[in-house]
Amino acid sequence: MPTSMPNPEQEVQSPVVAEEPQQEVLATEPASSETPAKTVEDVIRMKNVSIFQKKLLVLKDISFSVKPGEFVYLIGKTGSGKSSILKSLIAEIRPTGEEASFIGYDLLTLKEKKIPELRKKIGMVFQDYQLMSDMTIIQNLMFVLRATQWKDKTAMLNRCEEVLDLVGLATKDFKLPSQLSGGEQQRVCIARALLNKPEVILADEPTGNLDPITAEEIFQVFHNINKSGTTILMATHNFSMIDKFPSRTICIEDGKLIDSGV
Repeated sequence: MPTSMPNPEQEVQSPVVAEEPQQEVLATEPASSETPAKTVEDVIRMKNVSIFQKKLLVLKDISFSVKPGEFVYLIGKTGSGKSSILKSLIAEIRPTGEEASFIGYDLLTLKEKKIPELRKKIGMVFQDYQLMSDMTIIQNLMFVLRATQWKDKTAMLNRCEEVLDLVGLATKDFKLPSQLSGGEQQRVCIARALLNKPEVILADEPTGNLDPITAEEIFQVFHNINKSGTTILMATHNFSMIDKFPSRTICIEDGKLIDSGV
């Protein structure tokens, strides 16, 4: 029984009376809209959801789910709503509809004060790298750790070294972003997304600015991360890479979702 639930035996003297309210609570108490459940069957679950951008309807009554450990591509024409789905997951825009949950948070009722908590548990990788140009790679990563309440400097440095090693940049930690290639900068962004050991990584066109050879290297990095159990949802136009690294694909076409189911 959760610690927040009252103890019937303490509140009611009669053991017979105490059991009946307990059964009713367990049968009818809804899951919290703010606190993630201890076990979540679906990492993402949307049912009959509509998404608006500045009062403009982008997607209407869409439904899909993603289970833990899946790698899912989100594809579609420019303006079809791929980025809008990602923005709704991080509560940058608010969806409406029957059900919208992400890593146990109810996106329909999520309070503003809980949004940073949600975002800390996921990783985001963007097309534009969003690295601070006047900071070295290690300083960029340390900045994120400080912003997410890490305190122990030794532990912070160790974690930075771990994630840089995971993306093959262990020897580039004291370089500035301008001293790295585009592919290397994107690897830094992936390392940054991994810092807090996220349950899910959301990637928005992560190879949009990269040449084909470098794009293939980045896709390989993502799939290696996925093999370790991290769920990945990637919006992409890179169909040649999808062919090389096949996985389940959800296509947005004319406002509807077409799921490969693979």
